[in-house]
Amino acid sequence: MMSVRQVLDIVLSKTECLDSEVVALREAAYRVAAEDVLAPAGFPPFPASIMDGYAVVAADGPGEYPVAGQVMAGHPAGYVQEPGQVSYITTGAPMPEGADAVVRIEDTEPSGDRVRIKVGVQPGHDVRQAGSDMAPGTLVVRAGSVLGPAELGLAATAGAGTVAVTRRPRVSVLSTGDELQPPGEPLGPGQIPDSNHVMLSAMAQRMGCDVQPRTAIAEDTESQLGQEVRGSLRQSDLIITSGGISMGEADLLPKVLTDCGAEIHCERVLMKPGKPFTFSSWQAASGDRRCVVCSLPGNPASAMVTFLLFCVPALRRMLGHQPPALPRIQVVLDSELVPDSTRPEFHRVALAWDHDLHQGKGGYRAVSTGAQRSSRLLSMLDADALITVPPGSQPLPSGSTVAAIDLRHL
Repeated sequence: MMSVRQVLDIVLSKTECLDSEVVALREAAYRVAAEDVLAPAGFPPFPASIMDGYAVVAADGPGEYPVAGQVMAGHPAGYVQEPGQVSYITTGAPMPEGADAVVRIEDTEPSGDRVRIKVGVQPGHDVRQAGSDMAPGTLVVRAGSVLGPAELGLAATAGAGTVAVTRRPRVSVLSTGDELQPPGEPLGPGQIPDSNHVMLSAMAQRMGCDVQPRTAIAEDTESQLGQEVRGSLRQSDLIITSGGISMGEADLLPKVLTDCGAEIHCERVLMKPGKPFTFSSWQAASGDRRCVVCSLPGNPASAMVTFLLFCVPALRRMLGHQPPALPRIQVVLDSELVPDSTRPEFHRVALAWDHDLHQGKGGYRAVSTGAQRSSRLLSMLDADALITVPPGSQPLPSGSTVAAIDLRHL
């Protein structure tokens, strides 16, 4: 069996960043930027008032002055303000030529067509200078970053109406097994609902993938498995299968993948849960189509853990995330964890902030989500992180500081 690290290295070596496309900024929310976005000019493009008040010549000082005019946001003054004059100005309006400071309206007293300025100010007071928020050439969005609200706002501020983003990965999800029935359908003897398809599809959608509308369940026959796999290879960047990869007579998927022209790179991983995880890749004879296949165990918790460890980095590589792996954080165990004797176990935990940890600096406590059986999907319900429990005979004691894969960044 290969180690998790070895398998992840193989997965990432066979996975490439997808091509890019240009979309309107309003359609780019939570896509991944494929190119840097630079500000072609400074912002604001002109000196602007920070307050509602009066534009003044700072050297004039306090006193009563005639009002030369008013300047509203979105409209230039259209005149030169001479010393000994003031101009009414609104927040964001361009400063009239000749004025060099703003006195807020609370520090003034209007009197007919004149205004008494009650305080003295320095040049530049309450003025946002041209280019002070964003200098020309400023990197406002870095390639590989997610276009959240702040990134989109900065791109718009820089004058971008469109942005280059990585194409959404096309993902096919296939459950295998005669025992499976679509959720909500009546169950016959020995049958169970197919939870994996909806679960894994939702995970892929959460990451920004286009999940392809193909048959959810394939029977344990070479003919139907082959039909589903061949169809998915032709239209997908990534295929996620669950079940059919163990050692039983009905575990036909590795043979079907090979018959369809895929190359299997690994079939067993030294981990718990998820030992049967299989990874393969396929390329069309023409060379213009590539697809990778992550074949997950059928037990739901195993399927979820292997999705998080291998499918997530593969999809992040396709989308252009930097880095492709999820971040790791240090956490403190809330209870003792008993290891497996031979395999590292990926224990699901919830995170709770504790202000008293680390000499009052605070930190996360990791609380086990309960029994970690590969069939017990409840162990994933509140999971915020995965802790690697090394194999051995000695438990990890409560209070230990360990590294955890932070799942909140999906």
